[in-house]
Amino acid sequence: MIASEFTQRRQQLMEQVGKGNIAIIASAMIRTRNRDVDYPFRQDSEFYYLTGFNEANALAVFIPGRKQGEYILFCQEFDEKKALWEGAHAGLEGATREYGADDSFPIDDLGDILPGLLENKSKVFYPMGRDSDLDHQLMEWITHIRSQTRSGINAPGELVSLEHTLHEMRLIKSPAEIALMQKAADVSAKAHVRAMQRCQAGRYEYQIEGEMIHEFIDNGLRAVAYPSIVAGGENACVLHYTENKAVLKSGDLLLIDAGAECDHYAADITRTFPVNGVFSIEQKLLYQLVLDAQLAAMQEIKVDTPWNKAHEASVEVLTTGLVELGLLTGDVQTIIAEEGYKVFYMHRIGHWLGMDVHDVGDYKINDEWRVLESGMVLTIEPGLYIPADCATVDEKWRGIGIRIEDDVLVTEQGYQILSHAVPKTIAEIEAIMQE
Repeated sequence: MIASEFTQRRQQLMEQVGKGNIAIIASAMIRTRNRDVDYPFRQDSEFYYLTGFNEANALAVFIPGRKQGEYILFCQEFDEKKALWEGAHAGLEGATREYGADDSFPIDDLGDILPGLLENKSKVFYPMGRDSDLDHQLMEWITHIRSQTRSGINAPGELVSLEHTLHEMRLIKSPAEIALMQKAADVSAKAHVRAMQRCQAGRYEYQIEGEMIHEFIDNGLRAVAYPSIVAGGENACVLHYTENKAVLKSGDLLLIDAGAECDHYAADITRTFPVNGVFSIEQKLLYQLVLDAQLAAMQEIKVDTPWNKAHEASVEVLTTGLVELGLLTGDVQTIIAEEGYKVFYMHRIGHWLGMDVHDVGDYKINDEWRVLESGMVLTIEPGLYIPADCATVDEKWRGIGIRIEDDVLVTEQGYQILSHAVPKTIAEIEAIMQE
């Protein structure tokens, strides 16, 4: 991501914050995994979105109209010993030279400097309730400022959640963001194809997971966007199954929900395919039904169309098909009205996608489904899950779990499938697995 992208975001934020106010956001912190070992560091999405600064123990401050500089970054000073043991880090000079801060101060001096920056500000914008330490510190600083009112110093009178402003910004992706998401999708697509090609009965779910991670890393993407779901047979009926330790059996389906992360931007792709490379009759019927539902939902992805239209289209197709196959009985519209389909299709059609796999942004505005806009990215992922112990259906359907998920960019012309490189028709999947 180029520096001008972060500069533009900060300018847009400060226009929303307004002069006379201040915005504050903290970085992620290093978390201990166990003795002398930390979890891999992943920067807070909001902080990175505004700064591009990928170090822990930092805090960004934005003060629109401040003559000495509007963007201030508190971070760790350069430490030669730390650089020797852990690698290069920006330090105060790097914060201004490389990351565009107008001013930089040691994070250890935060308590001495920030209260002065809060003085005489009307509103403080910050992620309320997300960081208990910051909540506590901020209230202490404001209380201290209030004690100086006789000296003509005023404390901020209003605390405002920063999330709403930031989330609306993040919801519409720029060309630079879309390029990163496309790379994440392309690499993830290669991994899904590799999984199909390397799958065979007798291997373990975790071995297929390993094949995918190999492809991620081999293409330069070391982070997964979320814990991979590699679910063979009836495990696919557990929506967030991540144990990935069962042996794969001929005659079962394998559901893989996995995606790589590229410079903090996620891919989220699901494919379901037969372990032995050939769909059974029952698997083929249910799979085609899910694919038809996805294609119907895709047709509702267009500018100015309410978000929920895609879900409604998927429900219509799946419910009609389930009645035709005998898994549900009754009038289709009655089943939909009473949500009887949820016994087999219990989740919604998808979610926003971006820096977080379940990305930010409201789905409703004033209790109305928001309409789609060009630049939004979402997933379209219908599914059917027939539990192994489901006594209401014929035994031949039991234990089948299917989901098909793609990453979709809303465009002025309609939509673009970022994950188009992963095969999903029955013929395509069988052909790849037979090679």
